[in-house]
Amino acid sequence: MLTTAGTLLTALPASAATTCTSPVYKRQFFANTSFSGTPKKTDCDNAIDQTWTGAPATGLPKDNFGVRYAVTRDFGSGGPFTFAASGLDGIRVYLDGVRKIDLWKNTSTTVSKTVNVTIPSGKHSLRVDYVNWTGSARLKFGYTPRTSATVDKVKPLTPTGMAWDYFPGMEEGVSAVLDWARNKEMDLAGYRVYRRVQGTPTWTRVGTTTNVTFTDVPPQTGQSYYYEVRAYDKAGNESSGTADQGPVPTPDYTAPAAPVLSATSVEASNDLSWTGSADVAVYRVFRKTDSATTYTALADTTATTYADTSAAYGRAYDYKVSAIDAEKNTATSNVVRTARTITPPQNVTATTPSWGAVFTWTEPAGGDTADYEVYRSKTSPVALTYDNLTDCRSRKVSTDASGNKVRSCTDYDGDQGATYHYVMTRQNTAGRWSTASAELTVTRPGDEIPPPPVANLTARPLEYGVKLDWDDSTAADLEKYWVYEDRSCCEPEYLGTVAAGTSEFVVGPSVADGETRTYIVVAVDKYGNSLTYEDEVDIDDWSGSISKATVTELDLRPTNVPEDTAPCSVLTYTTYGDHGGMYIECADSVATEAAGINVYRWDRATSTYIKVTDVPLAPTATNYTDTTIPTGTTVYYLLSVVAPDGSETFSNVDSSVSLPSGA
Repeated sequence: MLTTAGTLLTALPASAATTCTSPVYKRQFFANTSFSGTPKKTDCDNAIDQTWTGAPATGLPKDNFGVRYAVTRDFGSGGPFTFAASGLDGIRVYLDGVRKIDLWKNTSTTVSKTVNVTIPSGKHSLRVDYVNWTGSARLKFGYTPRTSATVDKVKPLTPTGMAWDYFPGMEEGVSAVLDWARNKEMDLAGYRVYRRVQGTPTWTRVGTTTNVTFTDVPPQTGQSYYYEVRAYDKAGNESSGTADQGPVPTPDYTAPAAPVLSATSVEASNDLSWTGSADVAVYRVFRKTDSATTYTALADTTATTYADTSAAYGRAYDYKVSAIDAEKNTATSNVVRTARTITPPQNVTATTPSWGAVFTWTEPAGGDTADYEVYRSKTSPVALTYDNLTDCRSRKVSTDASGNKVRSCTDYDGDQGATYHYVMTRQNTAGRWSTASAELTVTRPGDEIPPPPVANLTARPLEYGVKLDWDDSTAADLEKYWVYEDRSCCEPEYLGTVAAGTSEFVVGPSVADGETRTYIVVAVDKYGNSLTYEDEVDIDDWSGSISKATVTELDLRPTNVPEDTAPCSVLTYTTYGDHGGMYIECADSVATEAAGINVYRWDRATSTYIKVTDVPLAPTATNYTDTTIPTGTTVYYLLSVVAPDGSETFSNVDSSVSLPSGA
């Protein structure tokens, strides 16, 4: 390296040589295979993935040269790693000077090796030595952490550099702000922030982040809080916590727990009760009539019950209770509506024989019922109006096994198959009517039977999918069929709907690769009745017997697959016509070093790959459309990268499905 001094060129001292910031590699090129003498070139490279077809640098021969990569990096807590190397010719990999991979031989074919290595915590050096004796030169090396929970048992290091502060806010309250230094582990997933109340030992996780800062607004309860941060990796291992950070004080802006209010109404009063909270100074009871818009405070109490004897009999009231602490923070309960009442009909049940809905209910203690009424509505809740009053006839009185008086009546009206909501009221001998009983929802008798399973379901493999066939359903009210694929792992996958009058379905486009699949066809009537799936795992848990057909797809895969060595890959897609489409993804080197790209299609008749490109595609090509694809079948493609000398390396193989013409 030279630098200008006035008008002179002066060589830089050795100390000014190339330096590379970890984890970038320092790369040195040698004009020999013994790595002796002064490197011809030194630079930096952030990844080891190179192919050289000639001399890799000025001053180097195209054969018998060496390249050395070196880096020292901090591995944090260390743990299990995978080293993977491949290429043409000699490769050696060292960790802290200890050889871990040795592929040191002159070869005309790609060699590779993968090893598992446990790296201790802290800083360690990696060195990769590569030599090319003759021919093409190719080198690839990478190291990655093994993140399986069954393999990686090493916890990340505890985060360092922890700092904290807190800031009072005008409305949201105090915020705690934490920051720390980033961990060095390569498999780090993030950080978990924990919080505990001062004076208690229990930590609660309050957040997860991949950043090295975190802001938390703790509950503004007047308590103080401590924080700690723990690192966790992709295997789920969690570090120990940092030193406690805090305490962070907070004002008391937090209301007590809201009371949960319930009401029991009797003839003399509306009796309220609610859940209590330890930090409440007083409970305030409010009431309004059901038609009013504002509440009136009835009483302040420290108890958790209240009996309202001032409510008018039979009139509905809304109640709520506020819990108030010493700082005047307030939490209000749910609203309940109730009315003073004699005991309404109890234990109301319904049965639905073909002729109507039969109700039975138990006479309350005292046996003072003079009359009762039944109300029916298609909407809930049921309003006690004249329009909803129904004529419940065939009234009877009996005694059950326990000696209780039981009353019954039958509603003969209503539409078949309809769903109704019912309530009852009763009048005592003093002339007072009760509020409504618990509401009952009743579905009247009607068509609720699913169509029978389809008959003679068959599945025939096609070159582009599977054809399902079955007999037309005999159900008079049939509307459609649902088609599913049975999956042993989970619930069936819905594939499509077939209208009544059609009894076939083509699953596709689907690759003909020899897989065995099971299909299900379910008949559905115009009321929506069908066999239903009730279990997410067990396919046998349908609501009835179902029709299944199992088929093994045609296997049209190539009988031989070249080794995937090209720096390009192919990804095909199905086009709805007579064209086959594909995306081409190549390494940057292809655009400058390759002569072109060929597309090959597997020909089953000759068991060979046939070139479908008359001339190679440009090395910068990113897609290709095959206008000669056969229709109604599954085809397989691969790419070849053509080198300047005419030699080819081949990509992966991928499939494309073409539908029949007109499909």
